[in-house]
Amino acid sequence: MYSIQEYKLLIPSTMQYITSTLLILFCLSVGYTQSKFTEADSLRGSLRPERTCYDVNFYDLAIEVDIDNKSIKGSNTIHYESRIGFNMLQIDLFENMQIDQITHEGKSLKYHRKHNAVFVDFGTMQDAKSKGKLTIDFSGTPIAADNPPWDGGFVWREDKNGKPFVAVACEGIGASLWWPNKDHLSDEPDSMRISCTVPKELMCVANGNLRSTVENGSQSTYEWFVSYPINNYNVTLNIADYVHFSDTFVSPTDQSKLPMDYYVLPYNLEKAKKQFKQSHKILDVFERYFDKYPFWNDGYALVETPYLGMEHQSAIAYGNKFMSGYMGRHPKGIPVDFIILHETGHEWWGNSISCKDHGEMWLHEAFTTYMEAIYVEDVHSYADAIRYIKYHMGYVSNNQPMLGPLDVNYDEHDVDIYYKGSAMLHTLRRAINNDQLWWKILKGFYQEHAIQQVISQQFIDYVNKKTGKSYNAFFKQYLEQAYLPELWIRIEKKKKYALMEYKWGKAVEGFDLPVYLKNRENEWVSLEPVKGAWKKKRLKQEDFKRLEFDFGLFGIKQVD
Repeated sequence: MYSIQEYKLLIPSTMQYITSTLLILFCLSVGYTQSKFTEADSLRGSLRPERTCYDVNFYDLAIEVDIDNKSIKGSNTIHYESRIGFNMLQIDLFENMQIDQITHEGKSLKYHRKHNAVFVDFGTMQDAKSKGKLTIDFSGTPIAADNPPWDGGFVWREDKNGKPFVAVACEGIGASLWWPNKDHLSDEPDSMRISCTVPKELMCVANGNLRSTVENGSQSTYEWFVSYPINNYNVTLNIADYVHFSDTFVSPTDQSKLPMDYYVLPYNLEKAKKQFKQSHKILDVFERYFDKYPFWNDGYALVETPYLGMEHQSAIAYGNKFMSGYMGRHPKGIPVDFIILHETGHEWWGNSISCKDHGEMWLHEAFTTYMEAIYVEDVHSYADAIRYIKYHMGYVSNNQPMLGPLDVNYDEHDVDIYYKGSAMLHTLRRAINNDQLWWKILKGFYQEHAIQQVISQQFIDYVNKKTGKSYNAFFKQYLEQAYLPELWIRIEKKKKYALMEYKWGKAVEGFDLPVYLKNRENEWVSLEPVKGAWKKKRLKQEDFKRLEFDFGLFGIKQVD
């Protein structure tokens, strides 16, 4: 997914011997109305004392799936360490799900609910810096997704052979729609075990490595282990009549070998063997620009799902029907599989580097979407990368800031965090105007923060430090405002030349971004507009007739 609102160049119908005014808009200004948040949103999104009092170290999730009744039951044991002394903590599980029992050290604990939050009363103070285990037994019918992956929940489908084809996707809405956990992005377990029991004629694929398969009568239990920190929404189950095949990726850095596992429906096996070969080149490019695949010990996997796709860590959901682009739609000459490309990119941005709050999801999506362009630039050309991005123009709405409100359960981002965010990064690259430095910034920031959670300001500070220039106003404009900045240009045509005046109009205070005008020698000349004050530049007739601008990425649409 990619798109940018076209910048509009408004030009009068005639330009003969008259004074003309041109207005170049980086967007139309559109108001943004923030949603009203409920107590339930605050309980899910904020770090209250009942959450900050403990850190999760390990989740031990065991679950049995009843496909006929579209229900689940199981337990999750939370291994934690207390930060401070406490006698009550918060976990999360949706109201429609049943808590059967909560135990600690063999003792059943009392608890009470507020919406989807569950407050567990230990009865006595738990010591600071102590470790403990809390087991929640649960059951129920989880929310079914109407339009996955955009609507979160379980997906209950059948394959072409009439066999169950079941999966789950819950980004945004939250993992607590189906299993009890501390459902906040700021706290990831160091590792996790996922045990899933299904009918024995089916297979369950989860995250990490498969440790064992145990048959028990008509059922089979699959035990998976994740050896790295993992976002709760990345935890997944995929249940189907899968066939498995494997491959190996060799690192261009040190020649080490990464296991690659693929799980698809039987009748798609040959198509998958051909389509999934693209993964090698994608992993190769991303390793060279950022670092090695971040979850090396857990392997890389693509799992066929009954929905388009999702970046489930080390078990990427794949539903692009073995087609190029986005379900067959792609720019001419760039036939890469969008889902393999985009969701693999998320292993670096979103899964390895993660944001701490849903309001900052642009950190996941903008960087990953820009990784697509990086891949196209590396494999094809810079011009193709620009063409690839422009191909997806038209989706950006500029209806709301990319940076959403913090400390609430905010799941109302639109696609601007993908396409506008990617374009913002490319515009920053153009503003820095030093590709050697630009690639060092991206790679350096990634490597310093791999397998960690970050906030927007950390990246902003990193850019400022490495460039020796403040880009605070740049990010304030693009992250915190819905509208894009307006560049005003006036041109007065003389007999032998034209006088151009230009300045930033509507923009945040201190906004500073170079733009470029192509001269008759086909060279780009930098303009340095400022807010509130007109600057002047004389244009030769040849330059004036062309008036070709480059804003880093964005296209210009001429309107008579």
